[in-house]
Amino acid sequence: MRTVRRAWVVLAFGLICVVAALVTGCELYYHLTYLLTSTLLLSALWAWSATRGLRLSRHTRTSRAQVGRLLGERFSLRNTSWLPKLWVIISDGSDLPNHRASRVIHNLGPRREYVWTVRTLCERRGRFRLGPVVISSSDPLGLFEFRREFPQTGSIVVYPATVPVRSFPHPVGYLPGGDALRRRTQHITTNATGVREYAPGDSFNRIHWPSTVRKNKLIVKEFELDPMSDVWIFLDMERSVHFEVPVDEMELALREIEPWWAHTEQLRLEPSTGEYGVTAAASVAEFFIRRRRAVGLVAYGQRREVIQADRDERQLGKVLDTLAALRTEGEMPFSEVLSVESGRLARGTVVVAISPSVREEWVQTALFLDRTGLRVVTILVDAAGFGGPAGADLLKERLLATGTPAILLRNGDSLQEVLSSLPSPRTVPVLPSVYGGET
Repeated sequence: MRTVRRAWVVLAFGLICVVAALVTGCELYYHLTYLLTSTLLLSALWAWSATRGLRLSRHTRTSRAQVGRLLGERFSLRNTSWLPKLWVIISDGSDLPNHRASRVIHNLGPRREYVWTVRTLCERRGRFRLGPVVISSSDPLGLFEFRREFPQTGSIVVYPATVPVRSFPHPVGYLPGGDALRRRTQHITTNATGVREYAPGDSFNRIHWPSTVRKNKLIVKEFELDPMSDVWIFLDMERSVHFEVPVDEMELALREIEPWWAHTEQLRLEPSTGEYGVTAAASVAEFFIRRRRAVGLVAYGQRREVIQADRDERQLGKVLDTLAALRTEGEMPFSEVLSVESGRLARGTVVVAISPSVREEWVQTALFLDRTGLRVVTILVDAAGFGGPAGADLLKERLLATGTPAILLRNGDSLQEVLSSLPSPRTVPVLPSVYGGET
């Protein structure tokens, strides 16, 4: 805007000189007219050429990141023209918080390239846009400014943070032996049930070499799932029960200007019950999937999210991808979510219920599920520390009094220490017909 004003001022002086030259016939006014006209033309040509012949490329190392970890992005600006660029302003339109990719490049010579790398500490989960990029430049007098937009955009998914959980209650469940021992799986487990002829797509590490040599054709082993109960994580995302602590604007501004390495000492979560609950759910899911347990997820946020239980590494990616975009915008009470979605769960399934709600209805539902054969573990996020109502302590005492594992997660707690300090699981009898090892 300021450059446009300057150009209009010069143009106005030029018109005044033209009128004065025509009225008075003085050569000075003619010379001033020629000077101002040539200045406007040369400045416009300079500013226009400053954004031409530039090629910008950006390379993101990965399309997935995680809260508390660094995202690296490499930029390259090449001048393909024979004219130097005195200065070029690179403005990045990414909406990833604290992604400082904008630059001011000075004296980019002809046929030269400028490369820079941006490292951003991811502090907020979600799906974010990378780009577009706008290149702008002006003439030395600042009379004109030209912009050139590179509309190519990318995307990045920032997963919620996970903390290494050392131990977590996983009660032994009642497992129907007959069905469990006849469930085939593509995963390699400790339970090999037989062999069959090789089929296209089978992994080579499944080949049973003694049978292959004996029959003179490829024979592979068949496996069945381990007789372990599934784990289902129920996350309360009802809008009315979640709270957050307002962040001071001055503190936020100071954090934005600090370098990324100043924030890597410890994990900082947003002070909200939603972030603490999501991080707890992601950490528990990672704990069980690393131990080859089948994990499912249920959450009612913007919409109903249900991920069927599975046990491979891809399952962890599905859970984290869903949690990344999950928001506290649900309308259904957590007690109803537990009642509706628990009907499909088999007897002996471990249910991890995570909620900041202080309503007794969902606790009563959890205790009822525990009496029907499900094994319930509860994580209560203390809403009082985030500006919400008190009462989580009483719910914890009630749950512990009934023998249900429960933990209280407060604002500022170390999630790794708290999640790893849950009470020991109850000893639950196992039917004689099932595998008697520890699940």
